[in-house]
Amino acid sequence: MTRLLQILFFALVVRPVLMVVLGVHVRRRELLPREGPAVIIANHNSHLDTLTLMALYPLRDLHRLRPVAAMDYFLRNRFMRWLAEDLIGIIPVNRVKGAKEGANPLAGAEAALDRGQILILFPEGSRGEAERMAQFRKGIAHLAKARPDVPVTPVFMHGLGKALPKGSFTLVPFNCDVFVGPPLRWSGDIDGFVEAARGAVEALAAEAHVPDWE
Repeated sequence: MTRLLQILFFALVVRPVLMVVLGVHVRRRELLPREGPAVIIANHNSHLDTLTLMALYPLRDLHRLRPVAAMDYFLRNRFMRWLAEDLIGIIPVNRVKGAKEGANPLAGAEAALDRGQILILFPEGSRGEAERMAQFRKGIAHLAKARPDVPVTPVFMHGLGKALPKGSFTLVPFNCDVFVGPPLRWSGDIDGFVEAARGAVEALAAEAHVPDWE
Protein backbone atom coordinates (compact mmCIF):
# COMPACT_ATOMS: atom_id res chain seq x y z
CA MET A 1 0.00 0.00 0.00
CA THR A 2 2.83 2.44 0.82
CA ARG A 3 4.45 1.98 -2.58
CA LEU A 4 1.12 2.54 -4.34
CA LEU A 5 0.50 5.72 -2.32
CA GLN A 6 3.95 7.00 -3.25
CA ILE A 7 3.33 6.39 -6.95
CA LEU A 8 -0.07 8.11 -6.80
CA PHE A 9 1.37 11.07 -4.87
CA PHE A 10 4.06 11.68 -7.47
CA ALA A 11 1.85 10.95 -10.47
CA LEU A 12 -1.13 13.06 -9.40
CA VAL A 13 0.44 15.82 -7.29
CA VAL A 14 4.21 16.23 -7.63
CA ARG A 15 4.68 15.81 -11.36
CA PRO A 16 1.80 18.08 -12.46
CA VAL A 17 3.07 20.85 -10.17
CA LEU A 18 6.70 20.56 -11.21
CA MET A 19 6.30 19.96 -14.91
CA VAL A 20 3.23 22.10 -15.64
CA VAL A 21 3.08 24.88 -13.04
CA LEU A 22 6.85 25.37 -12.70
CA GLY A 23 8.01 24.05 -16.07
CA VAL A 24 11.11 22.19 -14.85
CA HIS A 25 13.73 21.73 -17.58
CA VAL A 26 16.54 19.19 -17.27
CA ARG A 27 19.96 19.35 -18.92
CA ARG A 28 21.77 16.02 -19.43
CA ARG A 29 19.15 13.86 -17.77
CA GLU A 30 21.02 10.84 -19.16
CA LEU A 31 23.81 11.40 -16.61
CA LEU A 32 21.50 10.64 -13.69
CA PRO A 33 22.32 7.21 -12.25
CA ARG A 34 19.82 4.61 -13.42
CA GLU A 35 20.90 1.89 -11.04
CA GLY A 36 22.30 1.80 -7.55
CA PRO A 37 24.32 1.94 -5.55
CA ALA A 38 24.74 5.61 -6.38
CA VAL A 39 24.56 9.04 -4.74
CA ILE A 40 23.11 12.27 -6.11
CA ILE A 41 24.25 15.52 -4.50
CA ALA A 42 22.72 18.96 -5.11
CA ASN A 43 22.38 22.49 -3.80
CA HIS A 44 19.49 22.97 -1.39
CA ASN A 45 17.16 26.00 -1.28
CA SER A 46 13.66 24.55 -1.11
CA HIS A 47 11.50 21.63 0.02
CA LEU A 48 10.84 21.16 -3.69
CA ASP A 49 14.45 20.07 -4.26
CA THR A 50 13.95 16.48 -3.13
CA LEU A 51 10.61 16.08 -4.90
CA THR A 52 12.07 17.48 -8.12
CA LEU A 53 14.99 15.06 -8.18
CA MET A 54 12.71 12.12 -7.45
CA ALA A 55 10.23 13.21 -10.13
CA LEU A 56 12.96 12.93 -12.77
CA TYR A 57 12.79 9.17 -12.44
CA PRO A 58 10.15 6.74 -13.74
CA LEU A 59 7.39 6.03 -11.23
CA ARG A 60 8.43 2.38 -11.07
CA ASP A 61 11.85 3.44 -9.71
CA LEU A 62 10.65 5.70 -6.89
CA HIS A 63 11.08 3.03 -4.23
CA ARG A 64 14.81 2.84 -5.05
CA LEU A 65 15.35 6.58 -4.38
CA ARG A 66 16.21 7.40 -0.77
CA PRO A 67 16.66 11.05 0.26
CA VAL A 68 18.91 11.54 3.28
CA ALA A 69 17.17 13.97 5.63
CA ALA A 70 17.33 15.35 9.17
CA MET A 71 15.60 13.19 11.76
CA ASP A 72 14.88 16.11 14.11
CA TYR A 73 12.93 17.97 11.41
CA PHE A 74 11.11 15.30 9.42
CA LEU A 75 10.23 12.97 12.29
CA ARG A 76 9.11 15.64 14.73
CA ASN A 77 5.43 14.64 14.63
CA ARG A 78 3.21 11.83 13.37
CA PHE A 79 2.11 13.58 10.16
CA MET A 80 5.62 14.61 9.16
CA ARG A 81 6.88 11.10 9.87
CA TRP A 82 4.20 9.60 7.63
CA LEU A 83 4.93 12.08 4.85
CA ALA A 84 8.70 11.65 5.09
CA GLU A 85 8.91 7.90 5.55
CA ASP A 86 5.87 6.55 3.70
CA LEU A 87 5.40 8.97 0.80
CA ILE A 88 8.99 10.12 0.23
CA GLY A 89 11.03 7.31 1.76
CA ILE A 90 13.71 9.29 3.56
CA ILE A 91 16.68 7.87 5.41
CA PRO A 92 16.65 9.83 8.70
CA VAL A 93 19.99 11.11 9.95
CA ASN A 94 20.59 12.30 13.50
CA ARG A 95 22.41 15.61 13.12
CA VAL A 96 22.41 16.44 16.84
CA LYS A 97 26.00 16.43 17.99
CA GLY A 98 26.74 13.96 20.73
CA ALA A 99 23.28 12.36 20.60
CA LYS A 100 24.79 8.88 20.58
CA GLU A 101 28.50 9.05 21.08
CA GLY A 102 30.35 6.65 18.82
CA ALA A 103 27.32 5.97 16.59
CA ASN A 104 27.74 6.31 12.84
CA PRO A 105 25.16 8.88 11.63
CA LEU A 106 25.56 7.57 8.08
CA ALA A 107 24.91 3.92 8.92
CA GLY A 108 21.46 4.02 7.35
CA ALA A 109 22.80 5.63 4.19
CA GLU A 110 25.59 3.07 3.90
CA ALA A 111 23.12 0.22 4.37
CA ALA A 112 20.89 1.66 1.63
CA LEU A 113 23.85 1.74 -0.75
CA ASP A 114 24.62 -1.86 0.13
CA ARG A 115 21.05 -2.68 -0.94
CA GLY A 116 21.66 -1.08 -4.33
CA GLN A 117 19.58 2.05 -3.74
CA ILE A 118 20.14 5.61 -5.02
CA LEU A 119 20.66 8.25 -2.33
CA ILE A 120 19.75 11.92 -2.64
CA LEU A 121 21.94 14.04 -0.39
CA PHE A 122 22.32 17.78 0.14
CA PRO A 123 25.88 18.47 1.34
CA GLU A 124 24.94 21.90 2.73
CA GLY A 125 22.98 20.07 5.42
CA SER A 126 19.93 22.33 5.40
CA ARG A 127 18.06 24.72 3.16
CA GLY A 128 19.70 28.10 2.63
CA GLU A 129 18.61 31.41 1.17
CA ALA A 130 17.17 31.38 -2.32
CA GLU A 131 19.84 31.01 -5.00
CA ARG A 132 22.71 30.98 -2.50
CA MET A 133 24.88 27.99 -1.63
CA ALA A 134 26.40 27.44 1.80
CA GLN A 135 29.58 25.53 2.56
CA PHE A 136 29.45 21.77 2.06
CA ARG A 137 29.70 19.63 5.17
CA LYS A 138 31.98 16.61 5.29
CA GLY A 139 29.26 13.97 5.47
CA ILE A 140 29.34 13.35 1.72
CA ALA A 141 33.10 12.77 1.85
CA HIS A 142 32.81 10.31 4.73
CA LEU A 143 30.10 8.46 2.82
CA ALA A 144 32.25 8.35 -0.31
CA LYS A 145 35.18 7.09 1.75
CA ALA A 146 33.05 4.33 3.28
CA ARG A 147 31.82 3.24 -0.18
CA PRO A 148 34.64 4.33 -2.54
CA ASP A 149 33.28 2.48 -5.58
CA VAL A 150 29.93 4.30 -5.49
CA PRO A 151 29.58 7.16 -8.04
CA VAL A 152 28.51 10.59 -6.76
CA THR A 153 26.57 12.61 -9.35
CA PRO A 154 26.49 16.43 -8.92
CA VAL A 155 23.33 18.39 -9.73
CA PHE A 156 22.59 22.12 -9.73
CA MET A 157 19.01 23.35 -9.46
CA HIS A 158 18.01 26.92 -10.23
CA GLY A 159 14.68 28.56 -9.50
CA LEU A 160 13.20 26.25 -6.88
CA GLY A 161 14.40 28.55 -4.10
CA LYS A 162 12.27 31.29 -5.62
CA ALA A 163 9.30 29.04 -6.39
CA LEU A 164 9.06 27.87 -2.77
CA PRO A 165 11.68 29.58 -0.58
CA LYS A 166 12.57 28.53 2.94
CA GLY A 167 9.86 29.50 5.39
CA SER A 168 7.18 29.99 2.73
CA PHE A 169 4.08 27.88 2.05
CA THR A 170 3.04 29.77 -1.08
CA LEU A 171 4.08 28.35 -4.44
CA VAL A 172 5.20 30.99 -6.92
CA PRO A 173 5.24 30.01 -10.63
CA PHE A 174 8.88 30.28 -11.67
CA ASN A 175 10.70 28.46 -14.44
CA CYS A 176 13.20 26.03 -12.95
CA ASP A 177 16.26 24.36 -14.44
CA VAL A 178 18.17 21.26 -13.42
CA PHE A 179 21.76 20.70 -14.58
CA VAL A 180 23.36 17.26 -14.19
CA GLY A 181 27.12 16.71 -14.27
CA PRO A 182 29.38 13.68 -14.70
CA PRO A 183 29.87 11.48 -11.61
CA LEU A 184 32.68 11.93 -9.11
CA ARG A 185 34.68 9.16 -7.46
CA TRP A 186 36.32 8.99 -4.05
CA SER A 187 39.61 10.87 -4.27
CA GLY A 188 41.28 9.49 -1.14
CA ASP A 189 41.10 12.75 0.82
CA ILE A 190 38.20 14.08 2.89
CA ASP A 191 38.82 17.80 2.40
CA GLY A 192 39.79 17.30 -1.24
CA PHE A 193 36.57 15.43 -1.99
CA VAL A 194 34.43 18.09 -0.31
CA GLU A 195 36.16 20.73 -2.42
CA ALA A 196 35.73 18.69 -5.59
CA ALA A 197 32.04 18.10 -4.88
CA ARG A 198 31.33 21.78 -4.28
CA GLY A 199 33.42 22.69 -7.32
CA ALA A 200 31.39 20.34 -9.50
CA VAL A 201 28.11 21.94 -8.41
CA GLU A 202 29.57 25.43 -8.85
CA ALA A 203 30.67 24.52 -12.39
CA LEU A 204 27.10 23.53 -13.21
CA ALA A 205 25.88 26.84 -11.73
CA ALA A 206 28.33 28.70 -13.97
CA GLU A 207 26.98 26.79 -16.95
CA ALA A 208 23.48 27.91 -15.98
CA HIS A 209 24.59 31.58 -16.23
CA VAL A 210 22.69 32.58 -13.12
CA PRO A 211 23.53 36.26 -12.52
CA ASP A 212 22.32 36.45 -8.90
CA TRP A 213 23.69 33.12 -7.68
CA GLU A 214 26.76 32.72 -5.48
